[in-house]
Amino acid sequence: MTRVFVSGCYDIIHAGHIEFFKDAKMLGDHLTVCFASEDVLYRHKNRKSSLPDDHKEHILKNLKCVDDVVRGENTELGLDFKDHFLKLKPNILAVTEDDKFSDLKKQLCEKIGAEYVVLEKRPPSFEPISTSDIIKHIKAPTEAPLRVDFAGGWLDVPKYFRHDGYVVNCAITPLVSLKNWRYEKQSGLGGSGAWAILKGENAVDKELNMGAGWQDPAIISETGCCVWFSGIEPRLEIKNNGDFLKGKMALYWTGVHHNTDEIVKHGRDYDKISNASRVARDAVYKESIAILSQAISLSYDIQMTEGMKELPIIETSITKKYCGSGHGGYGLYLFSNEKLRNEAVQKYNLISIEPYCKK
Repeated sequence: MTRVFVSGCYDIIHAGHIEFFKDAKMLGDHLTVCFASEDVLYRHKNRKSSLPDDHKEHILKNLKCVDDVVRGENTELGLDFKDHFLKLKPNILAVTEDDKFSDLKKQLCEKIGAEYVVLEKRPPSFEPISTSDIIKHIKAPTEAPLRVDFAGGWLDVPKYFRHDGYVVNCAITPLVSLKNWRYEKQSGLGGSGAWAILKGENAVDKELNMGAGWQDPAIISETGCCVWFSGIEPRLEIKNNGDFLKGKMALYWTGVHHNTDEIVKHGRDYDKISNASRVARDAVYKESIAILSQAISLSYDIQMTEGMKELPIIETSITKKYCGSGHGGYGLYLFSNEKLRNEAVQKYNLISIEPYCKK
């Protein structure tokens, strides 16, 4: 009889594990699976096991391709299975091609004359997933807000940050989910940041790796109405719940999707952008619509100097600006009260939005 041995955390059993077990079993006649015990998992992965060891053992034992199951309790990093391996003396140790402890395992095989076999990862017929992906999926929120920015756009991009500048923005409802996206995409509302958060990804790192700024995932995760220091990473200065904005904001869809990558190199006046951000910061501190409208107007004037098309005039609005980097997407309109906002929504087919602050 040719005995095959495999080991791993197997914390959340998924289809990729099953394919590996099946391929390992094909190497011989008998397959032993060793899973990392709760203590080992906590010691080396710094996380709790998804299931008690008894439950995990029962699941593994009842897989058709598995003949025996043991618990890895050795505290040597990468060799929690060592005691069982030396006792059982299997003919083959099967590992995946991305095994991080190959040298240690090869040395262990030499001690008992076992063959060390590397198996290519063979994904199932459907989209593969890892334990880490499953954990991210479980932890990810089911809904998230998008955001409007008032002033300081571009100052969240590390190469453009200013020591005297801020990024001032607000999370908004309606919320979105992976199944229910209530807004146009590529529209200047931070949708890529929200999508990454809903997928359980590190959205700040993802945005920065793309050469974009961090403001979208920062405000979408933090929520509320926020003032951030301009810098290479998000650093919050002040936050309130945004109540002073209730009933006063609406969005206008320009009919044109925007692409930040195409306009990132456009010339713009960062001194004026910083100045507008300081005015917006003062507005958040004082919760003043009047001061905020000044900041938004300053931001809009800067956008116009970049050659953006003028947004439609809505007589009852206080001010307006493009969301995000502009040149398309949504335009934000600010009103002095809810009645005027709602009338404009009906007349001009705008979208009512409200500030959002999670509890």
